[in-house]
Amino acid sequence: MDWDNLELKPSVLLAVKKAKIQSSKEILSLSGLELQTLLKLSQADVLHLQKIVAASIRKTPAITALQLLRGECPSFDQTTKLSLGCPILDKFLRGGLPLVGITELAGESSAGKTQICMQLCLSVQYPQKYGGLGAGAVYICTEDAFPAKRLQQLISLQHRLRPEVPVEVMRSIAFGNNIYIEHAGDLESLNMCVSKRIPILMSRGLVRLVVLDSVAALFRCEFEAKDAIVKAKHLKTLGAMLHNLSSSFKTPIVCVNQVTDAVDESRLMEGNFGILEKKVLPALGLTWSSQVLIRLMVSRTHLSVQDRFPQLTNHLWHLGNILRTMEVIFAPHIAQSFCFYTIGMDGVRGIQANNAEQASTQNI
Repeated sequence: MDWDNLELKPSVLLAVKKAKIQSSKEILSLSGLELQTLLKLSQADVLHLQKIVAASIRKTPAITALQLLRGECPSFDQTTKLSLGCPILDKFLRGGLPLVGITELAGESSAGKTQICMQLCLSVQYPQKYGGLGAGAVYICTEDAFPAKRLQQLISLQHRLRPEVPVEVMRSIAFGNNIYIEHAGDLESLNMCVSKRIPILMSRGLVRLVVLDSVAALFRCEFEAKDAIVKAKHLKTLGAMLHNLSSSFKTPIVCVNQVTDAVDESRLMEGNFGILEKKVLPALGLTWSSQVLIRLMVSRTHLSVQDRFPQLTNHLWHLGNILRTMEVIFAPHIAQSFCFYTIGMDGVRGIQANNAEQASTQNI
């Protein structure tokens, strides 16, 4: 480090050079008392040195709580969200998905997790005026092949799902060309994708959404029960890389997760089952839960839309569709709650239920 370029007191500068300190890391890794002993400086001079060095390596200015409250930090905008492509689901999630943090989408097979993720991959490409971020998405598959035919169907029916978007805007977006598909068959491939290839796309402004479908598959395949400590280490590493991508590029990260039955007493005590009490838990345990900002649980009911909402028979897009639920298990800004949705040919749509219908959880 070039100490001469820092605005240090002459006596402090001389002490640092005399001690042959080469980097800011050496300064910031030592306590104030250790620096006083090493440099033979007063407490005030050491504090001056620490402040100057810390300021020199800080890439962005500090943000105070008062600035956040007043909305004076545009680089840390908490109001912009990524739309799910449905106004009812956006309202349920207080505007959509936050730009910073990991959102987990957990549920049993055929609950609709992949359908929601594909709809997000299309929604992110719209201009911000229509709930998007004006960029593409990376879709990482760790289990099945990417459902390309279903994606093409969703693209062809965007005009039905999003009638509020002008036709000329929709036609100007090459939806299929802006979704980058990655297949990761093992943890090494996944880590390489997240740490090397995705940052290149993001730095070029091509991508503003990352979907990992699913996070549990590789860890279940590569680790046995006896490898819990090593597994936890790899989970933390993956979580740290995803958080770094999200915070560096203001990009939502969506991770699909599998679920396991909570059969024994210890698992029942560990779990947060939400208000629907499905008695299933997302896979990967507390180590992964600590990495997640928002946990959503989706499930498929045994009812059709007409069974629960007979008044919706005039809404053709709901006819014959199976009723599903999306539940907030935890989130920093949303209380535990749930809403209903369906999946049709044109995509995922929420159902606007009244208070009495929303409050009743029987027979779901």
